[in-house]
Amino acid sequence: MKVLVTGGTGFTGSHLVRRLLKRGNEVLVLDNKKGLFFDELEKVGAQITIGSVTDRALVNRLVKGCQVVHHLAAAFRKINLPKHVYWDVNVNGTRYLLDASLQHGVDKFVYCSTQGVHGDVRNPPGSEDSPIAPEDYYQYTKYEGEKVAQEYIARGLNVTILRPTAIYGPGDPERFFMLFKRVSSGSFPMFGNGQTTYHPVYIDNLIDAFDLAVEKKESAGRTYLIGDEHYYTLNDLVTKIAQALGVKLAIRHYPFAPLWATALLCEIACKPLGVEPPLFRRRVDWFRQNRAFDVSRAKRELGYAPKVDLETGLANTAQWYREHNYL
Repeated sequence: MKVLVTGGTGFTGSHLVRRLLKRGNEVLVLDNKKGLFFDELEKVGAQITIGSVTDRALVNRLVKGCQVVHHLAAAFRKINLPKHVYWDVNVNGTRYLLDASLQHGVDKFVYCSTQGVHGDVRNPPGSEDSPIAPEDYYQYTKYEGEKVAQEYIARGLNVTILRPTAIYGPGDPERFFMLFKRVSSGSFPMFGNGQTTYHPVYIDNLIDAFDLAVEKKESAGRTYLIGDEHYYTLNDLVTKIAQALGVKLAIRHYPFAPLWATALLCEIACKPLGVEPPLFRRRVDWFRQNRAFDVSRAKRELGYAPKVDLETGLANTAQWYREHNYL
């Protein structure tokens, strides 16, 4: 097949592109920057265009002739990014892709949303039917993108929406790296009691779900939370990271409220300067927001079966960090 992957030079997108190329597909990539894996992906045959999903003419040209579109590109969690950029990319860009896909007869469109549309899960585990309660503008615009997708589902386009939980794995230079780096010191500051829940998804398990969304007819018009088999408390998560690294870990507990107040002051001080604050509320919310989900709908309807468990996934990730001199 001829497949377009937006956001394809990033962490998740690059894993999807490699999987598609290995299966003999012709893969087009659209991304707004070269990213960490640009050279590698070009060498293995990806046809990469540097540009934006907000460029309607470019989107139309790339979608034409494709059987499948995987839409992963997003404006993502930059604290000082203007709201209109989030809207242009996450909502308007999604609309342009969907419109072009309908116009050119794309067989399948997969929209990558986020677990974050559910916000803090008050009655875990959550499901696809849990309240929609985004807690920042990124999460809000991702759900607005879902609403646009629903418009095109109603118009007959075969769309599946995936809501990944916390993605990690080899090749992740940011998301889990901060956790690994802190744990590798042998001491971890835990703000709060550490009983907040967290739901990881190993990158290979997530890419399996992208495959299944295309393969299974049952996925048409459906929305799925995609996570690993189990969720964990923060205490358990950092303990397992320590085990993967082979370090003895001391978890030191501190009250959460002073951290939140410090993050707020950092935001206030940095905003007039136009610089990214070293600490901000969205980041420290990791210590207080519950993320725990039931992935049985994906298992039941798609045959989704997360094959890589947390211990194996963390070991693979630790090995990658060490091999690439991150740790």
